[in-house]
Amino acid sequence: MSIDAATLREALAGALEARQPLLPQLAAEGCDGMRLLHGAVEGLPGVAVDRYGPVLLVQTWRAPLEPGVVEAVTQQVSEALGLDDGALLGVWNHRAPDRRKGRTPDFGLFHEVALPDELWGRELGSRVDVHPRRRGHDPLLFLDLRAGRRRIAGAVADGARSVLNLFAYTCTAGLVAQQAGATEVWNVDFSRSAVDVGRANEAANRVQQADGVDGKEVPEQRYLVDDCLPVLRQLGGQKPGGRRGKRPRFTKLAARTFDLVVLDPPRWARSAFGAVDVVRDYPTLFKPAVLATAPGGHVLATNHVASVDWDDWEAVLRRCAEKAGRPVRSIERIVPDADVPTHDGNHPLKMAWVGV
Repeated sequence: MSIDAATLREALAGALEARQPLLPQLAAEGCDGMRLLHGAVEGLPGVAVDRYGPVLLVQTWRAPLEPGVVEAVTQQVSEALGLDDGALLGVWNHRAPDRRKGRTPDFGLFHEVALPDELWGRELGSRVDVHPRRRGHDPLLFLDLRAGRRRIAGAVADGARSVLNLFAYTCTAGLVAQQAGATEVWNVDFSRSAVDVGRANEAANRVQQADGVDGKEVPEQRYLVDDCLPVLRQLGGQKPGGRRGKRPRFTKLAARTFDLVVLDPPRWARSAFGAVDVVRDYPTLFKPAVLATAPGGHVLATNHVASVDWDDWEAVLRRCAEKAGRPVRSIERIVPDADVPTHDGNHPLKMAWVGV
């Protein structure tokens, strides 16, 4: 079966109404990205509708859309948000697995649409690339992490000057820290294509500053296209890991600390330096992150796995820090904004603001 326009429009109508109270806040913060329909929580499993600046992105993981649906919902959203005709470019990315080939199909098989080379949105006042079809299938900006990025900006405004951004993806957390006034920002990710987006975002914001939009002069960020494990371990005063002669090249670094460490790992990954497993072995990441945090500083740690209980995960963080000799001073739970609702208030994305 496929999803028709009436079905999607009905689900969107209620979701758009529920988001009205959040719109003024996001506009005041300089955000034009928002999740407008959140799948099963809002009555339509396997569907997400997001606005990224000039782009309306419809993603489906199960049933495809019928012809004309994208155009219909683009018009509906434009009217609901008070946008001019043509202000939004509707895009559909179908992400159901192609079981015959064991991979996600090419987006063009489902929705032919002409896209400009550049599409820019705003996130907490920063200019960010929101092109919906780049290398890989995930959007370039994860909207559910906005509350965490807001907390980063607040910490920098309160005096956090050095920021280490791990598993940085397109480096948006680092960009927000830089724009808030951080004097040193490191972004680390193994994906060169993702880091290149981060570099371009920084360059775009520098162009705006040169044109007199905000007049601030900020130091350049540092970008490391590296496996995060050896980088994090070395900064935390540990050995990089991996077997000599078997591990690829990595950047050699001396131990040091940062005022803020952003730890946003994937659920699971394996490399020559070990495994990332946020369900069964979060301490492998959290211990060196704590050791790389300056006394009085903070770690923003995330866990994206829905089955992980908050209380259990918090206990893991506390025990790990205690064993590392850096017991936590406080743990604050950061909850995603209201555009990412849940049935019971237990968000799949858990964000812990940890004082050490």
